Amino acid sequence: MGNYRQEKVQKFEEFIDRQLKPKLVRAISERDKVFEQQKIFSDLQRNIENLQKNSVTSLRTLVNLGSEVYMQADVPDTQCIFVDVGLGFHVEFTWSEALNYISQREEKIAREIEEYTRLIASIKGQIKLFYDGIRELLQLPAEATVQERIA
Repeated sequence: MGNYRQEKVQKFEEFIDRQLKPKLVRAISERDKVFEQQKIFSDLQRNIENLQKNSVTSLRTLVNLGSEVYMQADVPDTQCIFVDVGLGFHVEFTWSEALNYISQREEKIAREIEEYTRLIASIKGQIKLFYDGIRELLQLPAEATVQERIA
């Protein structure tokens, strides 16, 4: 193999390893964080709907004080709840206001998931393109299709 081809292959491999793969890992990690947010809001919605369905007006619960230390708390009126809206801010909502806020946040979260999914697909496509370029430089045959492998 010529020195030129070897240098090209090395540059392609370095670009994949130093640029594209870390970018892919970050995008997947960010999408996973958004999935976690989606689960939190889904759980909150389900809890509010259970409170409404069972007409719960007061309750006793455990509150995390930090460092996994819990304390029992009595909630005399459950008609209003505080929802974390980000950046350390909590807003007091009625149940219906909270459900409305949650549906709006879930729409935004769904859009974010779509964006990250598209980004991940794009990065994977770029990686495949570079591997195809490496394959061509090394003059290796293309992978057999699934049908050819079965036969």
